[in-house]
Amino acid sequence: MKNRKLGNDGLYVSAIGFGAMSITGFFGPTDDKTSQRCLASAYDNGIDFFDTADVYGNGLSENLIGQFLRETNAKIKIATKSGIQTEPVRQFNNSNDYLSKSLDKSLQRLGVDYVDLFYIHRREANRPIEEVVNTLQGFIKAGKIGGYGLSEVSPTTLRRAHKIHPCMAVQNEYSLWSRLPDLGLIRTCSELGVSFVPFSPLGRGMLTDKPAKRKNMTSPDLRINNPRFMEPNLSDNLAMIKNFKNWALDNKMSTACAALAWVLNRGQHLIPIPATRTSKHLMEWVNASEINLSHDQMSEIEAILPIGWAYGDRYSVSQYVGPETYC
Repeated sequence: MKNRKLGNDGLYVSAIGFGAMSITGFFGPTDDKTSQRCLASAYDNGIDFFDTADVYGNGLSENLIGQFLRETNAKIKIATKSGIQTEPVRQFNNSNDYLSKSLDKSLQRLGVDYVDLFYIHRREANRPIEEVVNTLQGFIKAGKIGGYGLSEVSPTTLRRAHKIHPCMAVQNEYSLWSRLPDLGLIRTCSELGVSFVPFSPLGRGMLTDKPAKRKNMTSPDLRINNPRFMEPNLSDNLAMIKNFKNWALDNKMSTACAALAWVLNRGQHLIPIPATRTSKHLMEWVNASEINLSHDQMSEIEAILPIGWAYGDRYSVSQYVGPETYC
């Protein structure tokens, strides 16, 4: 596994991180034993950057990683997120009081006194980002976090935040079928020395040898009401992906490995965090950091899946609450 620089502070992490949302059963049933095997497989294959959040399984994801650390003494870099308040009503809360209490609870669940990266999971629209960064600076000075990150934000929000204190990373959805960040955010991250961390780099399970099947999706899986997973969009998307799958086969790669290699080849400051529930699926893409796609191969992929090819928006209207839009 190759390494990449996280932010501008000299911290290096595995070029591919591990997204720890799926181990809570969000995209299908699992159990603690299977989740622990998956975490161990990720670590054994060189992944030392684990990404979680307080809302993933209402703390379950952090608890599982905490258990993994206690039982293995693994040396990993941890990123977690907060800012989505679920009780008494779901809302975005970036206040100092809320973030401070949430961070302390996350550290307790993880069994650590420090995390390398702490994200604002969703920005509270009416609270100045400068105020939020001041709060995060306080956590850095207190020795609780190594740096801060933002999630699903616009380039302008990043620039405003970065002026107050350098941002370590920005996390947004990015893959061959979700390419909004190409309209400025990836470039802005590069200019500022900020890492860009793509989540769902495998298209929520679609850019694989065996694309996700709608009949296997059960609540709380957000794909059930996602336009790209509803007909007629789903069939159109599967037809497009089949062409990419054939290309990957011709180039002796799994579909997932080819899709992840494409993301990695978009820039050295990109550190994707694919998520999975099982060791078996992890092995389909874990070697992607070793693949250097040629200019011709990147052009061939672009011809098969040109920017904007996906049928349907990446979120429904109700799901599109929180991510900042731009351009």
